[in-house]
Amino acid sequence: MSMNLVLISALYVILAPFLGGILAGVDRIITARMQGRVGPPVLQPFYDVLKLMQKETLVVRKSQNLYILFFLIFIIFTGALFFAGGDLLLFIFALTLAGIFFVLAAYKASSPYSFIGAERELIQMMSYEPIVLLSAVGMYMVTKSFYVCDIVSFHTSLISYMPGIFLAFLYVLTIKFRKSPFDLSMSHHAHQELVKGITTEFSGRALAMIEIAHWYENIFLLGFVYLFFAGNPVLGVVLTLCIYFFEILIDNTFARAKWQLTLNSSWAISGVLGLVNIIALSYVLK
Repeated sequence: MSMNLVLISALYVILAPFLGGILAGVDRIITARMQGRVGPPVLQPFYDVLKLMQKETLVVRKSQNLYILFFLIFIIFTGALFFAGGDLLLFIFALTLAGIFFVLAAYKASSPYSFIGAERELIQMMSYEPIVLLSAVGMYMVTKSFYVCDIVSFHTSLISYMPGIFLAFLYVLTIKFRKSPFDLSMSHHAHQELVKGITTEFSGRALAMIEIAHWYENIFLLGFVYLFFAGNPVLGVVLTLCIYFFEILIDNTFARAKWQLTLNSSWAISGVLGLVNIIALSYVLK
């Protein structure tokens, strides 16, 4: 691993929560404008997290917050691995493991609301995992490498080889960004639910860590989107930001879907667009 990649990975660990918090603030402002409101200041997410840090942390079982700590650590590790140019398969494994710790924390709380949120989180994981794996397979077929550093340095944008996989990944990206219509386990919209889904039984610093983990996660998810356009770096950054705006638009356009629609539609789209693209690549790259 080169020193440049180590430096990029270290910068991710330091800067990602700040960039993620700013993106969350911009998200709130754009959402407010779409709904005809003024909205909070761009730094409001930071104010919210600092306020949570100062609040008392109430727990049903002490171990639930330990799981949240592991969730945050593995989210940070996942992003650091990605920006260090690491193996995509290890990246996917670490991301899944982080999600499992999040689910275990909710189950540990022994609340019917957090139980339902945890089960919905598992359904969401089942929904997006197939196309994430197919994306890694497609990138390997084109670049002959699972390593992010090799994929980024590939001479052509992968979108020209993987349009179907990209569209399917864009569909499930809404799940990972936790936006409507697929924000089943938790939502940042107050009108979506009476209780806060998987985070119902978390408060204080534990809830702040969940929010910070979400900021970290958003940054490396945008980095994953960038891989499809990495052949043209400037255009890639612009298109990645446009896709984030598109996700905000979707979030404010559609109401929450049922879990059956989320799972079935994700697998159908992944199967049709993703597998057809993989089969096409096997012929094109012979």
